[in-house]
Amino acid sequence: MATSGSVHESVHPASTRWRSALVLAVASLVGLGSFLYPFVLPVGNQLVDEDQARAGFAPLLFAVVVAVCLAATLVTLAGDAGVSRSRSVALLGVLVAIDATLRLVPSILGASAIFLLIILVGAVFGATMGFQMGVLTLLFSALITGGIGPWLPFQMLVAGWVGLTAGWLPQRGPMRVRIAVIAIFGAAWGFLFGALMNLWFWPFAAPGLDADAGLYWSPNLGPWETVVRYARFYAVTSLGFDLARAVGNIVLVLVFGAPILRLLERYRSRFTWQPWSDLGLEAPGIERGPASPGVTAPPA
Repeated sequence: MATSGSVHESVHPASTRWRSALVLAVASLVGLGSFLYPFVLPVGNQLVDEDQARAGFAPLLFAVVVAVCLAATLVTLAGDAGVSRSRSVALLGVLVAIDATLRLVPSILGASAIFLLIILVGAVFGATMGFQMGVLTLLFSALITGGIGPWLPFQMLVAGWVGLTAGWLPQRGPMRVRIAVIAIFGAAWGFLFGALMNLWFWPFAAPGLDADAGLYWSPNLGPWETVVRYARFYAVTSLGFDLARAVGNIVLVLVFGAPILRLLERYRSRFTWQPWSDLGLEAPGIERGPASPGVTAPPA
């Protein structure tokens, strides 16, 4: 029997998933464009300081990213019939607050504790909530630590992609196997986070032809030479820090991943409702009895 507290308005889960996927696709396309547009429109990019080059664009990108997060939240509230909506938003706020404060924990080289919760939230609650977790964690942690600058919207986007892709991980299977998959996933994003973040300034970082050293981008480079130069630049400047981040993600997942994963899944199952069904009542020889006074039977 379905009680009045568990009856939700009629919604269409497939439509909700489609709207959420559309919001995330728009956000990802905007993000890719913001990283790659200097390579497509190279005019004026030579010998320009990276902070000055991005300073005018960063506020617009920041507004777009925050608007996408708000849209994703509204889509979730409007159509998520499987999980209590208010509790989902409350849980997201609590987890973001906890994760943002972890930014205060001193990092070792590039390793940081904030990625663990972003990955696990995406793995349990899906791509939409994972994206929101990543974006909002970087936003509020920057407010706490004072790390606000033209790089912030790019960090928010990449962290959002970490949570988004974590939503694609399998949600079933032995816990040991799942933790191993999540650890490998965390290691991969340890490198990808740094490799993507370099792109926000690399096109503007060339110090001049006399100090090029084959590490910097120039508008007259072809696609393959651009890739080769970036790989060389990444290996020289970022690989060591990203290696530390990857190892840190592996250690955190192996040590804390299983208990946190169980806790999040317990919360999800506790506040997830299943539609009412009259199991067995239509079997031969069994008749549906009259409804109890004051109780309305659910529609067939």
